[in-house]
Amino acid sequence: MKSLNDTLARAWTQVGLRFLPFADAASTELPIGRLLRLALFQVSVGMAVVLLNGTLNRVMIVELNVPAWLVALMISLPLLVAPFRVLIGFRSDTHRSALGWRRVPYIWYGTLLQFGGLAIMPFSLLILSGDTHGPVWIGHASAAVAFLLVGAGLHTTQTAGLALATDLAPPQTRPRVVALLYVMLLLGMVGSAGVFGLLLIDFTQLKLIQVVQGAAVVTILLNCIALWKQEARRPSATRIDSPRPPFKAAWRAYISNDRAVRFLVTVGLGTAAFNMQDILLEPYGGEVLGLSVSATTMLTALLAGGTLAAFALAARRLSQGADPYRLAAIGALVGVLGFSAVIFAAPLASPLIFRIGTALIGFGAGLFAVGTLIAAMSRENGGQSGIALGAWGAVHASAAGGAIFLGGALRDVINALASRGVFGEGMVAPEAGYSFVYHLEIALLFATLIAIGPLVRTVKVSPAPSAERFGLADFPG
Repeated sequence: MKSLNDTLARAWTQVGLRFLPFADAASTELPIGRLLRLALFQVSVGMAVVLLNGTLNRVMIVELNVPAWLVALMISLPLLVAPFRVLIGFRSDTHRSALGWRRVPYIWYGTLLQFGGLAIMPFSLLILSGDTHGPVWIGHASAAVAFLLVGAGLHTTQTAGLALATDLAPPQTRPRVVALLYVMLLLGMVGSAGVFGLLLIDFTQLKLIQVVQGAAVVTILLNCIALWKQEARRPSATRIDSPRPPFKAAWRAYISNDRAVRFLVTVGLGTAAFNMQDILLEPYGGEVLGLSVSATTMLTALLAGGTLAAFALAARRLSQGADPYRLAAIGALVGVLGFSAVIFAAPLASPLIFRIGTALIGFGAGLFAVGTLIAAMSRENGGQSGIALGAWGAVHASAAGGAIFLGGALRDVINALASRGVFGEGMVAPEAGYSFVYHLEIALLFATLIAIGPLVRTVKVSPAPSAERFGLADFPG
């Protein structure tokens, strides 16, 4: 009987490692329960993103009649904080405190900023709704401040939180741990979107205010639970009198390490290339190919499916010791094919080719994200994971936000010029602006390949012992 029990126990252990997506992210230093609790800060970040970019975006434009350009400006305000993620990471690397914590104070600061922004937002909504006698510009200004505070908070929380996870996890599981946190970010976005949708089925301004207030309270609760007994106190490492290198010196040391500038340029170019189409694919399908709302909505599923397929391929290749830069380069090549298919779908009037191209774009973006994230994890300089992750996050967020704005603006400008016959009669068509953006994305992907070329290893790397199992937990969302 004892032998049978031992056999069953071993079998269940293997089942867990094979089929539970995050089982191989756990370690003795960071058990799965503690890891999942730490990941709650990503849930609060995902909730804030959905609230700003989804719920409040639509309500302010449709229900409150705020000009769309003003709402777009407010949504872009958090991007002003994105470039400072590298500074936030550096400060958390070198924080001086009698309490002995480096990461916890910055996660707490970010939490308070998120809470503060969400606390101000209901008063802004009251003024914008016209239920008060205050001037409308005060509502606009306070809403902008609220968006800025929430954006600053989520960038601070995420940068310091990822650095803390890197500190706690042993080197062999760090990529999987950080990837788990990004998956939790997606789960937080999906879950909060569903909850907000249910709560606002019968929309009233009072319900919206209650939802925002509830999100502020939940943010505090989730982040406090996530932080509880995570970072060990080390007063000797954070002494008040301990020397702190200037940021310029630390940044200079980081970018001088193994072609770091080329790596960041690669991240920026590739991220911009894959994100410029973010708000254009569905309008392109509807305006140019005549697809229904339901059909264009399914494009999101195709993108996600392509990304999951990229995860599966990357799992196999990385477990065999593949170079993450090579994976990222393959992702860029697949992206070129995807955007080419999307472009040819218009003259061929083929929704099928369009859908295939969309799936290829998701596949390429998945490979590129996997490769660059894991490469970034290997670039911490002397234990300063904060500045390494901060640099990657700053470039990634800034490039994505700027590319989305630029893609929409270029589409409008090119279409306006084409309608006036500036490019000739053959270009007077609704797909002119879309096609220009997609061609520009292909050019950016080729630039990405040029930038990443010297980073790719030419020697095959043998798989490490720790890479025997490499599951879904290894990949970002």
